[in-house]
Amino acid sequence: MKTSLLKKVNFLILLALVLVVACGEEVKNDTPAGPKLAIAADNAGIEVPEGFGVIKVADSLGKPRHIAVTPTGGIYVKLRETVDGKGILYLTDNDGDGVVDTQKGFGDYGGTGINLDDNYLYASSDETIFRYPLDANGEATNTESPDTLVTKLINRRSHASKSFTLDGMGNIYVNIGAYSNACQEEDRTKGSPAMNPCPILDSAGGIWQFRIDKLKQSYPEGERYATGLRNVVGLDWNKSNNKLFVTQHGRDMLHTLFPEMFDTEESAELPAETLYMIEKGDDAGWPYIYYDQIQEKKILAPEYGGDGKKTGGEDAIDPVTAFPGHMAPNALLFYTGDMFPEKYKNGAFIAFHGSWNRAPEEQEGYMVAFVPFKEGTPSGDWEIFADNFAGAEVIRSPDAAKHRPTGLAQGPDGSLYVSDDSGGTLFRIVYNGTH
Repeated sequence: MKTSLLKKVNFLILLALVLVVACGEEVKNDTPAGPKLAIAADNAGIEVPEGFGVIKVADSLGKPRHIAVTPTGGIYVKLRETVDGKGILYLTDNDGDGVVDTQKGFGDYGGTGINLDDNYLYASSDETIFRYPLDANGEATNTESPDTLVTKLINRRSHASKSFTLDGMGNIYVNIGAYSNACQEEDRTKGSPAMNPCPILDSAGGIWQFRIDKLKQSYPEGERYATGLRNVVGLDWNKSNNKLFVTQHGRDMLHTLFPEMFDTEESAELPAETLYMIEKGDDAGWPYIYYDQIQEKKILAPEYGGDGKKTGGEDAIDPVTAFPGHMAPNALLFYTGDMFPEKYKNGAFIAFHGSWNRAPEEQEGYMVAFVPFKEGTPSGDWEIFADNFAGAEVIRSPDAAKHRPTGLAQGPDGSLYVSDDSGGTLFRIVYNGTH
């Protein structure tokens, strides 16, 4: 009898549980749930592929440029211009919802570049690269008296940002942009002759390599790693093939300076914005050539005798990927995380700041693109990954863009951070679908 009664009791308990579930009620679990990410209902207006979501991490930050994220999730933001005398922000999310709760500032200089390794935070002004020791939590110390790693780099205001990347082997690679459009005697002036050879290339228009274990270096202590690069704001070290990759801003004003050779539509599309793989000693050809993504050829610049058809730069390297003109690729990141689907693994994300000089055509860019890679080389066509940062279908002036992507960083969970120097916003893109 006792066994029969026990079976009946167990049956009644099981039946009760089934009825509770059938009525739509939850069986409570005393295990505490983890923090829920504050994904915006409309993805903060950003268009991303199915399965992805967008968190607005912070806004009203000023003019954030490049960004870096620590293994514990702390976010460093380099400001183009100081806010309240501070050019670097350190942001933290204390409750795990993805939205910043605390903010600190330090560094009395504006600039673009910022990066991390296991021991230091590195940040740049337009002439100098500073180094800050990190504590065990990844927070910068000695913020009032950082080390001066590299200094006295040329700054002529045009293309002045000293963006950089690290190779993990003790070297830092610094963009020193050309303070010129096409190396004319009078820059951006119709009829002004080109300088040949271009004297700018002795101290700019390329990438310089320095050591990270030496202080107060400048040109004599560094080495010109590559030349013929007009301005490469995006740099990253590809760990798949152990090579440096950069994104170049192409030259401007083909129609304005040479209306007899280029109409406004050609001038809006040309020349290409380019992604290069860089070996030591490479020459990408600026200012003597540009890359035409429509003809898929290196074309002799009109200042140096070109007509839009003549090829040139036989010894110059070719890009590995070419994009439409003037979209301003401002950041490059090779994705090594595990959150996103497999197609994104080791591929390149590129943040396009958006054009200003395609008129009377519509302005373009204002998005994050993706280039698939396999074994260190592109394995397919580029595609738009995140779009509608501008907030409107038609943009006639960059001032009309709500957001302009400028920086990229990968979080410790594999999410993708995107900074914006128009709205002063920091976004985080996460994957919440199934692989």
